[in-house]
Amino acid sequence: MLDISIIEGFEWDKGNSSKNALKHKVANEECEQVFFNNPLLIQEDISHSTKESRWFALGRTNNDRPLFISFTIRGMFLRIISARDMSRKERHHYEKT
Repeated sequence: MLDISIIEGFEWDKGNSSKNALKHKVANEECEQVFFNNPLLIQEDISHSTKESRWFALGRTNNDRPLFISFTIRGMFLRIISARDMSRKERHHYEKT
């Protein structure tokens, strides 16, 4: 289980920071909001953890937008890899949990 309470902040890759907004219409601020709202479901993404441990989060923004977020931990910072709206299957899993 990942303990995100020890995280000191978010780290954004300069070349990657606008990708989610352009591709999925998800602002960086929305990504960060998910980690402060409940319920928050976090699971390890084993299939994408070849070079480093990756995780995904299912959660909601302050405006109740359901998001899927892929991320990793670098030192004491959470680094967002990608973010998008939850799929129907992900929403069902999130709501069931």
